[in-house]
Amino acid sequence: MTAPAGTDPSAQHAEPEAIAAASGVKAIEGRSLGQIAWLRLKRDKVAIAGAFVVLFLILIAVFAGLLTKLNGHPPNVFYSDQIDPNLGGLPKGRFGGVDGDFWFGVEPGTGRDLFSRIVHGARVSLLIAFLATGLAVAIGAILGVTAGYFGGKVDRFISSVMDILLAFPLLIFAIALVAVDPEIAGRKVPRLALLVFVIGFFSWPYIGRIVRGQTLSLREKEFVEAARSVGASDGHIVFKELLPNLVAPLIVYSTLIIPSNILFEAALSFLGVGVNPPTPTWGNMLSDAIPWYRADPTFMIIPGVALFVTVLAFNLFGDGLRDALDPRGGR
Repeated sequence: MTAPAGTDPSAQHAEPEAIAAASGVKAIEGRSLGQIAWLRLKRDKVAIAGAFVVLFLILIAVFAGLLTKLNGHPPNVFYSDQIDPNLGGLPKGRFGGVDGDFWFGVEPGTGRDLFSRIVHGARVSLLIAFLATGLAVAIGAILGVTAGYFGGKVDRFISSVMDILLAFPLLIFAIALVAVDPEIAGRKVPRLALLVFVIGFFSWPYIGRIVRGQTLSLREKEFVEAARSVGASDGHIVFKELLPNLVAPLIVYSTLIIPSNILFEAALSFLGVGVNPPTPTWGNMLSDAIPWYRADPTFMIIPGVALFVTVLAFNLFGDGLRDALDPRGGR
């Protein structure tokens, strides 16, 4: 076909971007799935607020030592001059002894600085929760994708193990196991490592079930069939094809498991089988506050609020992340 007079024939074959640029119209740019999820997440103001609180808490945990130096009161030093012996060991001053030197007041009976113990408690609680969640995700992802991909006897065996663990009286078993102080090669297992193992090992079935369900759907997709058609091994398909496509749900459910693990660690510490004293955790601070809650409610309120805000922030962020990565999924 002959080009119209006064036109350049080569313009018919110009790229759309070049035509758009010449006409002053901005070309339409494609967006990746990550960019689309980020745009959805940014629109969720509650989730963004939760993310900022989570980041703030992580920074507090990381720089707990520096904050203690700025405050000038180590977490395990007794300040007896802040305690009034005439009042049965209650802190001097109002609101548990809150003043310019002791920002959150002091513990009744001991005089230890509450601010320093709160920030160090954040470090312990978040460390245990993150490590336990990492262990649960690693075990759950591998066993879940294995069960979903291979099916048959492998699926039935792994699913049975998950059902047994989900029906297990976890809290009672954790209390019994932690209380006996098990030994390996004649050495006692560090309490923190034991808590990470107990919480993480008994949390993986929740992740495993989700991964198994996702894998049952993914294994019928075209990219898996294409990998089989070119002779890819089962190991390659599982670790190179399926697991990368499960990263999004794993991230989402990790953010939802972390607050559960924080509460579980706090419950164990509250019952006296958590991290050994004098290491501060929010759970053992709440336990220590029970005898004083009438005379000095500040001692109970401060760690309680810290625990509440942390769990709420993780839940809000996790819900927003789930909606952003899987908008079609129901709450």
